Amino acid sequence: MASRRKGRILAFQALYGWESNRVPVDELISFAWLEEEKRAALDDGIAAFSRAIIAGAIENIKEIDNLINSHLEHWDIKRLNRVDLAVLRMSVYTLVYQSDIPPSIVIDEAIGICREFGTDDSYRFVNGVLDSIRKTLQKTREDSCACQN
Repeated sequence: MASRRKGRILAFQALYGWESNRVPVDELISFAWLEEEKRAALDDGIAAFSRAIIAGAIENIKEIDNLINSHLEHWDIKRLNRVDLAVLRMSVYTLVYQSDIPPSIVIDEAIGICREFGTDDSYRFVNGVLDSIRKTLQKTREDSCACQN
């Protein structure tokens, strides 16, 4: 869905700005950082979708960063480039808190954004981390369902 793609790109850009400059959350979710004509033309649905990701990711940043860090092999979250980190945070938020969105879509969108904004190897790296997190979340959910039966 093209509109959700736009919403994810806005969320990625906002999270990148938050990491780079610690832009206040209210400025991020009001899209004050966008050019005036782009902000005026922003579809309400795209804006709402993006706001949910931005606010949710920042609100749950410690849990999200811990999850990312636990899936980095021989690497530390502090060493990640800002593009990869913003894409990972956005995507992990969605994987954990927006379970109505299929993980395959979340990962495909992350790969697309990395190809557009990241380094040549960003998409491979992000794909590997997200796939590992997806498997862990899936196992946790399956174990939780098994315990309830």
